[in-house]
Amino acid sequence: MSDAINADTRNRVEAPTPTPDVLERVRRHRRHTLELLTVCAVGLVPWTVLLAVTLPSGYEVHQWRLTWVGFDVLLVVAMASTALLGWRRNRAVILAALATSVLLICDAWFDVSLAFGTSEVWWSAALAVFVELPLAFYLIRRVMGMISLAHWPSAETSTGGNE
Repeated sequence: MSDAINADTRNRVEAPTPTPDVLERVRRHRRHTLELLTVCAVGLVPWTVLLAVTLPSGYEVHQWRLTWVGFDVLLVVAMASTALLGWRRNRAVILAALATSVLLICDAWFDVSLAFGTSEVWWSAALAVFVELPLAFYLIRRVMGMISLAHWPSAETSTGGNE
């Protein structure tokens, strides 16, 4: 058995070492992405406060059915994509599972928050607590497990040790 493991190790092709130019481009893209996300997060705070102060607590909605059916179709597509990619053992399953998780969390939030003040709130809360959120967190846990199995360059290699 150890001969088979050693043969597998010998036959495995080592990933090429990135050139300094590639590493610098990766560092620059990483920095720009993090700067963009930081600016967006900071900018979203006053916008959220403005909405909290100015939005009415009640609002007559048009296209209610289209909105919810469209959202659920998006959720079905995300779940089906996750299942299909998982069956095919495609690495893109990570993105699909993460997208499905986010949609499930959003669905739970919208269902419960929009049902406040109605008799439907208990049904929405039960569905969120016993179906949507557990499935979302299960998928997130699975994604984290898959990511931990991936081969990643060391922090010093990818950042040059100076970030």
